[in-house]
Amino acid sequence: MTTSEETMTIREMCDKYEVTPRTLRFYEAKELLAPIRQGQKRLFTRRDRARLTLILRGKRFGFSLEEIRQLLDLYNPDDNRAQLERGGEMGRRHLEEMERQRAELDRAIDELKSELAEADSRLQALKDGAAA
Repeated sequence: MTTSEETMTIREMCDKYEVTPRTLRFYEAKELLAPIRQGQKRLFTRRDRARLTLILRGKRFGFSLEEIRQLLDLYNPDDNRAQLERGGEMGRRHLEEMERQRAELDRAIDELKSELAEADSRLQALKDGAAA
């Protein structure tokens, strides 16, 4: 880290979290991150890094930015029970949706495989008939 162990520059954040500067500015504009501003320079604190980790994880799990904001707003270092309860509710709901989508995808894959096998079989029969 260039400035100190406590802060990271936008470039360091991009490198570490594999995001673009535009992504970081977007999350800042949405008030999900609040880096220290020094003129045009942004310095991201450990709090920002922890929040970005949760944002990226939430996005990977299909949470909306509003849902992520709600969870971040519930953070209380002395008692994170409310955040854990709400996160668990949201997580279970998203898991059910992901499993439903996976089941639909599995059915579509099976159907496509069956259709392709049928097409291959018909094509082979046509080839065999033409060869005779």
